[in-house]
Amino acid sequence: MRKTILALAATSALSAPAFAGGHGMNIVETAVSAGSFTTLVAAVEAAGLVETLSGEGPFTVFAPTDEAFAALPEGTVESLLLPENRDQLIAILTYHVVPGAVMSTDLTDGMMAATVQGGEITVDLDSGVMINDASVVTADIEASNGVIHVIDKVILPPM
Repeated sequence: MRKTILALAATSALSAPAFAGGHGMNIVETAVSAGSFTTLVAAVEAAGLVETLSGEGPFTVFAPTDEAFAALPEGTVESLLLPENRDQLIAILTYHVVPGAVMSTDLTDGMMAATVQGGEITVDLDSGVMINDASVVTADIEASNGVIHVIDKVILPPM
């Protein structure tokens, strides 16, 4: 029994995402090294937010995967990356960021959190962890300047 538990622990540790040990890397570096946030990283670069999200923080980022961006209507991402839509892109990206390091253990059902964009997100714990209408698929990825929670949808600020 003890060998089984040790084997499971070792397997879990070795199969953790490559970015899980990102304590020495900032949020942007952690996202880049993960390899599943290429669209998010490109959007952060286009919005001019790399320096901000690489800064001291701490920040909590609800990070949509490449699949989450791909689920948006066709042409949406390409349109948002155009220089003339930079303000809209910044608003969407900063809606995914909360000041401070908010770990999953800090979340409560019905909790509202102010985003850097100025709007609020809502936490729902009834069916897993939801941020607005996006599910948290991986939580508590620590970085040197905050924490990342991976979500399965791009959340949009209220208009």
